[in-house]
Amino acid sequence: MSKNTNKKVAVVVIASSMLLSGCGLFGGEQTAKEMDPPQDVTYTEDGEQVTGEEVSEEKGTEGIDGGKATETMTSQLFLIDKNGLVVPYAMELPKTDSRAKQSLEYLVEGGPVSNELPDGFRAVIPQDTQVLGVNIKEDGTAVADFSKEFTSYNKEDEAKILQAITWTLTQFDSVKTVKIWVNGHEQKEMPVNGTPIQDGVSRADGINFDSGDVVDFTNTHPLTVYYMAQEDDQVYYVPVTKRVSNEETDPIVATVNELVTGPSMSSGLLSEFQDGVELLSAPEYEDGKVTLDFNDSIYGSFDEEEKQISTSVLQSLVLSLTEQQGIESVAIKVNGKTDLVNEKGEKLTEPVTRPENVNTDSF
Repeated sequence: MSKNTNKKVAVVVIASSMLLSGCGLFGGEQTAKEMDPPQDVTYTEDGEQVTGEEVSEEKGTEGIDGGKATETMTSQLFLIDKNGLVVPYAMELPKTDSRAKQSLEYLVEGGPVSNELPDGFRAVIPQDTQVLGVNIKEDGTAVADFSKEFTSYNKEDEAKILQAITWTLTQFDSVKTVKIWVNGHEQKEMPVNGTPIQDGVSRADGINFDSGDVVDFTNTHPLTVYYMAQEDDQVYYVPVTKRVSNEETDPIVATVNELVTGPSMSSGLLSEFQDGVELLSAPEYEDGKVTLDFNDSIYGSFDEEEKQISTSVLQSLVLSLTEQQGIESVAIKVNGKTDLVNEKGEKLTEPVTRPENVNTDSF
């Protein structure tokens, strides 16, 4: 039985306006992967950076008169929303040769992002903090070095700050884990409340933890799924790490079950999955594609004869499943048939891929 039945109806109309375009969820291209040749970094005793290589990418636009307009790059920033959750937010940032460093600079309170944030969102890194460098080693470890002002945050924000930095940097393929330095000195734990860092933090360590009613953590493992949140008339997607029983050995099935169960009532999050949604057979996986066969309940509030699947249901599925290693696209069947359509009435003849960016700056 879903825990969030009373929260579903409110988002149906809004979510229905967020339509699919092609095979991407948000009308964008498939996920673009960025790679940079990593290089170790050297510091002097006072923390000054001597050498290092940072992630970079450039994207140009053309002016109306054919001349060169301001060149921009899209970066996925992780900010804090009104519910205190860490949320991905894609923004067009000015072109730079230091993309990873720039992404963190846009996480600083009072920094360049301040006038561009949507309502209800805030930056996560303490004001006046300088990003001294972001350097990526050959093993995929990113060293994010901050000035001493970094240590001036409230302890209640510590986990969120670490998660936001980690998930922002791991959007780049060359980054697997993240370490925090302050003024050139490695931090084995976060400086205010002692959250462990040790050999680095990765996405596997989770985000926006929702432990629910779990008592015995030793017999569970983490799983990240995406639920919806709403700000005025806009819907956006939030990754949440839940604890799943070790008896559930198929992570694809576990993901579907957690989406159907829904978020905890206290989270402020929403789900459009209806009670009774079930998989009719085991998921099929081949060459990065997952095929799921659902019962009629996956249609939710839509007429079954129309064979329409909600955009938000499809988005939550694709975002959640492609967070898992090796999964690149999702195909949906209902009662063994593939004749589904999206909310624009377009046939879903191809598997749906993860969007290049989540929660764009147009929402």
